Amino acid sequence: MKKFIKRLILILVAGIFVYTIIFLYQKSKAKPVIYSIEKPFKTNITNKTVATGKIVPRKEIEIKPRVSGIINELFVEPGDLVRIGTPLARIKIVPDMISLNNAESRLEKAQISFDDAQRIYDRQKQLFDQQVVAIAELEKVENALNNTKAELQAAEDHLKLIRDGVSSRSQGQTNTLVTSTIEGMVLTVPVEVGNSVIESNNFNPGSTIAIIANMSEMIFVGKVDEGEVAKLKHGMNLLLTVGAISETDFEAKLEYIAPKGVEESGAIHFEIKAAMELKKDFFIRSGYSATANIVLEQKDSIMAIKESLLKFADKSDSIYVEILTAETPQTFEKRYIKIGISDGINVEILTGISEEDRIKGAIKKEETKVDSVKTE
Repeated sequence: MKKFIKRLILILVAGIFVYTIIFLYQKSKAKPVIYSIEKPFKTNITNKTVATGKIVPRKEIEIKPRVSGIINELFVEPGDLVRIGTPLARIKIVPDMISLNNAESRLEKAQISFDDAQRIYDRQKQLFDQQVVAIAELEKVENALNNTKAELQAAEDHLKLIRDGVSSRSQGQTNTLVTSTIEGMVLTVPVEVGNSVIESNNFNPGSTIAIIANMSEMIFVGKVDEGEVAKLKHGMNLLLTVGAISETDFEAKLEYIAPKGVEESGAIHFEIKAAMELKKDFFIRSGYSATANIVLEQKDSIMAIKESLLKFADKSDSIYVEILTAETPQTFEKRYIKIGISDGINVEILTGISEEDRIKGAIKKEETKVDSVKTE
């Protein structure tokens, strides 16, 4: 009886040991990796690039004064519509003391010369009336009188121009009144009454009285990367998304591509401009940020696969996919292909596979060992 119990215990221990070995073996044995299977499909692919920029008026003018002085009156505010010749501001001239002194001295000299010529003329006229001198002598002094009179008038006008900005001969024209040179909307008036302003000349751009733009013609100004600029052509259609107007998109036509790039943050960018088509129900303000979608290439009803299925060999131009050749266990083979356009999600297949081929996708069931999956 004791021997039987001992044998039974040994058998149980041996059985437990064998079961443990088998259990651990099964536990350590990896399950096969199963991959999802993808197929080529027909789709439309659009290759496009995105340019960021802003909306600005095609014609935007800075109005500068023609004289230096102090702003005495302002007649417009931002948002006002103006025409050519509309008064914008009036300037009170603060004359230069040296120029004013010179002008006053010139007037005094001219007055003295005129008074002297007048006395000579009066004397010669009296002698002529007495028939003492010939008419030729009288005409000579009369001509001298007229010359001094013209010089006196010029000196008076010069002094008035320096002091008031207007002469007696041109009362309708004055440099102190700043007017609009174009028809449009006043975008900004960067000065206030009492501000000093400087005239525009060859050495100074002058102070800006107002900025006026034609808001009926707006353009998109943006930048594209050098990798995309070679694909752009004049006349291309753009679809603009304006940041401040989310309800609709606007169409535009590309009309300018900069011949020279500008380096920004280590990359070369080229400026582009596109004429924007406005819509009646939306008012586009100058400076709105916008994003332009530019269609570079588009193909319809072409065979494509997901771009994530592509694999790349050591050579940069060698692209392949793995084609399923056996179901159990899953077996795949490399198939080199040629691709066309891509939109970042799908890619066109030119050669290498057909619509019946099944392509290795992502792992469906992941384990550590992959002995059951073979790639030829």
